[in-house]
Amino acid sequence: MDIDQVKELDRAYLFQNYGRQELCFERGEKECLYDLAGRRYIDLVAGIAVNSLGYSHPAVTRAICHQAERLVHVSNLYLVREQAEAAAALVSICPPPLSSVLFVNSGAEANEAALKLAVKHTGRGKIVSTYNSFHGRTAAALSATGQKKYQSGFEPLLSEAIDLVRYGSVEQLKDAVNGDTAAVILEPIQGEGGVIPAGREFFRTARDLCDERGALLICDEVQTGLCRTGRFFGFQHYDVVPDIISLAKALGNGVPIGAIVASKDVASTFTPGSHGTTFGGNPLGTAAARAVLGVMREERMDAQAAAKGGRWMTELRDIAASSGGRIKDVRGQGLMIGLEMGEDAKKLQSKALKEGILVNVCAGAVVRLIPPLILSDDSMKAFNTVLEDFLS
Repeated sequence: MDIDQVKELDRAYLFQNYGRQELCFERGEKECLYDLAGRRYIDLVAGIAVNSLGYSHPAVTRAICHQAERLVHVSNLYLVREQAEAAAALVSICPPPLSSVLFVNSGAEANEAALKLAVKHTGRGKIVSTYNSFHGRTAAALSATGQKKYQSGFEPLLSEAIDLVRYGSVEQLKDAVNGDTAAVILEPIQGEGGVIPAGREFFRTARDLCDERGALLICDEVQTGLCRTGRFFGFQHYDVVPDIISLAKALGNGVPIGAIVASKDVASTFTPGSHGTTFGGNPLGTAAARAVLGVMREERMDAQAAAKGGRWMTELRDIAASSGGRIKDVRGQGLMIGLEMGEDAKKLQSKALKEGILVNVCAGAVVRLIPPLILSDDSMKAFNTVLEDFLS
């Protein structure tokens, strides 16, 4: 089947809710994708921070194949060995008191569960979130997302339950968190919002306010978690520990899975029947997650992301310094990097695509680099060359 046949089927049978590029891939290897015609692309998008171990990673592939031959799904009415093993592996990389795991199927579902858990645990109904945040497209997660473009046409959602503050504003945070607040939900780095780090003071203030006023701190680690920023979790850059973390994306390296992790005390709020999911924690997904977590620990992917990201950002800042202001900022942590380029961002994306490199543009003006963590130096150099050529 060629790309024209795929496009025809797409238009005939699929919802047209994605602004898809006219590309179709049939296989991947390491940090590269190959289209239907066999052309190779360096992928600096990684399925939007999903394929952190790249494509066709042998350990993950073995785990998936082995599990698929044995048991793909069984109900949560029963004990699930693979789920328990994956939970133990996940807790082993979490700081105390984060010690109980609930597996779900996506990042939005993880945030939905986290918000429900906070409301039930505290008995309060208000959530504090931030402008330009992104927490998912389901009802509560979308309500907590501070970007009108995602909410348009779906109002009023749960807007009366959400108080929004400017990301990074300590004073607005102090004014917003009160005795009605069930939780503050924060991304360590705003991804869809433009790759914007929170800053230590903002995160520490959120932790202190939650402690003082009886609210929970939810850390949305869907994009930042699992080594992306050079630590296992983004919140570790700010020396705080949240009450709940939400995870997805990299957890299955492409196999759909998400999770929340909380303390025993908070987790005990969900009693039998109070929350559940049919497919969450299925044997196939959790076998993949256990393999991913094993590779990340054994190969120190956190340290790799920190080292590679540090070198790359230094090189990108050197390029920016001689760009005549066309690159307005280079920011991020680890291998989550944003180049603020205004209207040049989309133009660079098109240029890179022609050269066989995939990049993403977020917030309309920021080139977001979120590649597989196994990214080679040659691939980084290839992008730098395209960038310098674009700016010349």
